[in-house]
Amino acid sequence: MTDRSRAENRLGQRLVLPAVIVMLVVTAWPMFQALYLSLFRYRLTSPDDKEFVGLSNYGTVLTDPLFWQDTVNTVIIMVVTVGVELVIGFVFALVMHRIVFARGAIRTSILIPYGIITVVSAYAWQFAFSINNGWVNSWFDFLPWISSETNWFGSHWPAMFAIMVSEIWKTTPFMSLLLLAGLSQVSEDMIEAAEVDGATWWQRLWKVIIPNMRAAIMVAVLFRALDAFRIFDNIYVMTRGAADTESSSFLTYRQVIQQFQLGLGSALSVLLFISVLLLAALIVKLFKVDLAQARGEA
Repeated sequence: MTDRSRAENRLGQRLVLPAVIVMLVVTAWPMFQALYLSLFRYRLTSPDDKEFVGLSNYGTVLTDPLFWQDTVNTVIIMVVTVGVELVIGFVFALVMHRIVFARGAIRTSILIPYGIITVVSAYAWQFAFSINNGWVNSWFDFLPWISSETNWFGSHWPAMFAIMVSEIWKTTPFMSLLLLAGLSQVSEDMIEAAEVDGATWWQRLWKVIIPNMRAAIMVAVLFRALDAFRIFDNIYVMTRGAADTESSSFLTYRQVIQQFQLGLGSALSVLLFISVLLLAALIVKLFKVDLAQARGEA
């Protein structure tokens, strides 16, 4: 690491320290309270029966097939939505980066879905996939697996598909915005040099553009994966967890809010928090981004 890198790291740490302190003050108490409650058998409807059970709640959760089924649902939604958003978002980023005519209008129109409240967009897509008056069945009935009687929310995979479509439509603009920021950092001189050397458009894309966007791609995937892993709103609005479409966050909500199981719900929330941390570490490790090199220092 160069002296400049060390100086920038120290400056960055000093700049983010006030925000970190505020975040710790605001979030530390709820986090420790959840960890504390997870060690008790505690139901809100009978607060006098609070009983210390140690790690028993974690054992109950980890041996429950429903927890693992909901975890699988969560991982499937995360992998599919983030993968599709990465491809579509990159295409949108290329368009927004290269377009000359009406650039502002096009960028604004692409970003509109992200500005819509998640609950509102989820209700809109629930209406779209409705068997009675939705437009999906009528518009796509030429496909062999879709008819006017297709019940998207009547079975597991069609319901999961509808949830993922609503998530992709809502958050792809966010992905494209992050990728556009990374794309703007790619040197035009490098692209022109590759073109002069006879590289095709695909070769310039895979050999020049994408490698120089690795840091931006990692940030985009990291942010969206962590957000998708905590998906709740779309499932709550569109299925209420029916047809085996519960996610980990929805299971936590159901234990705490609907069944008043503060002990089990707290254990679930702690496990969800640990899962998010492990997921973040895994993504950073897989991308192996050298931030000093990304800044052009190595």
